[in-house]
Amino acid sequence: MDVTLTQLRYFVEAAGQLSMTGAAGRLNVAQSAVSAAVSQLERHIGSQFFIRQRSKGLVLTPAGELFLRDAQAVLAHLEEALDHARGEQRSVEGRVRLACFSTLAPFLLPGLLGRLRTEHPKLVLDVTEADAAGCSAALLSGQADLALCYDLGLPDGLAVTAVDAARPYVALPPKHPLAGRPQVALAELRDEPFVLLDLPHTRELMLSILRGAGVEPDVRFRSASYETVRTFVANGHGYSILHQRPQHGLTYDGGHVAAVAITDNVPELRTVLAHLRSQRATARLRAVAQAVRHQVAAAHRSA
Repeated sequence: MDVTLTQLRYFVEAAGQLSMTGAAGRLNVAQSAVSAAVSQLERHIGSQFFIRQRSKGLVLTPAGELFLRDAQAVLAHLEEALDHARGEQRSVEGRVRLACFSTLAPFLLPGLLGRLRTEHPKLVLDVTEADAAGCSAALLSGQADLALCYDLGLPDGLAVTAVDAARPYVALPPKHPLAGRPQVALAELRDEPFVLLDLPHTRELMLSILRGAGVEPDVRFRSASYETVRTFVANGHGYSILHQRPQHGLTYDGGHVAAVAITDNVPELRTVLAHLRSQRATARLRAVAQAVRHQVAAAHRSA
């Protein structure tokens, strides 16, 4: 019995969901069909790809992790061949799974989804929000095709394309003595309380920016929520360093945050689209990447 494309598709989806039931829901087929296809594939190849944990889902075995990348490459190559045969003037259709860094999501995702709905109505974009480690893990495990994230802590197995770069700024309470200034040196904030955006890799970057300017931060409050950090700042609990700048300074509770440029030589933070190095650039992925670039450009024009 030959390996079928259906078996490969069902296996890849089950690996992405780590659940036969979840894969069946995504594929719109019976759970038994997914289980049978994966079991047949394992018997034919002679390797166990999953450890099946009752009521806990699936765990990929080392053989399964290795085969997953090859199966994804086979399916991507087939899709690329079909794209060439059809001609890319036709509407792009299918599904792309995007992992998006949580603080980027509110700035880019709504416009991106609307743009794709208009330009490629048959293309479905499934979005998962995550931190930097979660975006990398989603790509490496096969749960995402692309990641829209910052260039922070990404492993060597991923390829990245820069789509934007942001210079950090100081977020200050509106009544702070420096809030009305166009720019500020970080040393002027020495000994003041600091509100830290406490996400993996992000926290290290923020602290290194201050220490690079000779300032040892007095971290009084920390939060993994971008908006919580802004609200703390607006209420006078300290200053922060952020990268994404809303089009207005309002916070959830009606407060206001003053955004002040930094005079120090601080590094820009790149926003990138990441994918597995072994992954082929299909028409669907190219369509999403182009839409991301256009949305970033539109966001700059409206800022």
